[in-house]
Amino acid sequence: MRVGQNPAKYVKEVEKPARITVAILNYIPFLSGFYAESLDVLKVTLGSLNKNTDMDYDLLVFDNGSCDEVQDYLLAEQRAGRIQYLMLSDKNLGKGGAWNQILAGAPGEIIAYADSDVQFLPGWLSRSVELLETYPNVGMVTSRPFRTKPDYFSSGLIWGENTPEVVVQSGQFIPWETFLEFNLSLGHEEKEIREIYESTVDIWLEYKGIRAVLGASHWQFVSYKSVLQQFLPFEMSRPMGQVKQLDERMNGQGYLRLMVPDALVLNMSNTLINVPGVDRTYKETYTKKSRLLDFPLIKKPLLKLYDLIFRWYYFDQDKS
Repeated sequence: MRVGQNPAKYVKEVEKPARITVAILNYIPFLSGFYAESLDVLKVTLGSLNKNTDMDYDLLVFDNGSCDEVQDYLLAEQRAGRIQYLMLSDKNLGKGGAWNQILAGAPGEIIAYADSDVQFLPGWLSRSVELLETYPNVGMVTSRPFRTKPDYFSSGLIWGENTPEVVVQSGQFIPWETFLEFNLSLGHEEKEIREIYESTVDIWLEYKGIRAVLGASHWQFVSYKSVLQQFLPFEMSRPMGQVKQLDERMNGQGYLRLMVPDALVLNMSNTLINVPGVDRTYKETYTKKSRLLDFPLIKKPLLKLYDLIFRWYYFDQDKS
C-alpha cells in the first residue's frame, strides 16, 4: 500500500535537452602499454570540448568497458556537472555496438560525435553546423580537412557537378603542414605521406558562399540524428576495422559527406607528444627515448608482439 503522494506529481515543468548532443566514445581497458597516456588524452579531449565549443550542447559519454580508474574519473566529471549523460558498459561492445546505443539514445536533434582522442579547437562546432544547415541532403560533416577515398564521396561529387549553383575545384588545397600533421597522428611515415600528398588531390565545393571539402570520416562528425538512425543497427563482428561501413552506406544512399576547410579538430591518437601546450621537456625526452624504438626493423616486430599479447589477454579469454 502506498504511503503519501509522489512529489513528482506536483512538478510543472521538466528540463529539455539541448538541440545538440556532443557524444564521445571512450575505451581504455588499462593504463599501461599502448594506453599509458590515454586517460590524459581523454582529459584533454573533454577539456578542449568545454573550452572551445561555441554553441549550446549536452555532453553524452559512452564508456565501452574501461578500467576502474577511467570510469571513476568519468563519474566524477558527471557529478561535477560537466557530463550530462554518462553510459557505462561493463564490457566492450565494439564501435558498432556503442554506436547503436549512442545514436539511438542521444536526445539532441543534432549529434556531434567524436572518438575520445580528439582535441577540439575554437569554432569547430559552429562551422560544422553551418555546413550541415547550408548544404542540402548532408549526411555528415567532419570538422577538419584530410583526403579520403573518392569512393566514399562520389555522391557529393555527382551532386556538385550537376548543380549550377555549385563551384567545384580540384587541386592540392590542403596545406602540406595540415596534411602532414593529421597523417603523422595515424602512425604513417613522412616519406609515405609526401608520396600520397603529391599523387592525390582535394575536391572543394562552394555553395551559397560557403566552402566545403568533399569527404568525411567516422572518427569525428556532425550529423542530424534522423539521418544517422536510418543506418541502425550496425552489425560489426570485430571491435574495430569495420567502421567504414557508415561512410560507405551513407554515400551509397546519396548523402553529402563534407569537411570544413580548416583544421578545427586534431587527432591526438594515444599520446600527448604532439599536442600543443605540452611541456617541451617531455617532448624532447620522449624523442630521445623513442628514436631507436621507431626504427622500422625494431618497431614492426615489437608492435606485432604487443598485438599478439593483447589478443591473448583481452580477446581469447572471452572465448574460453
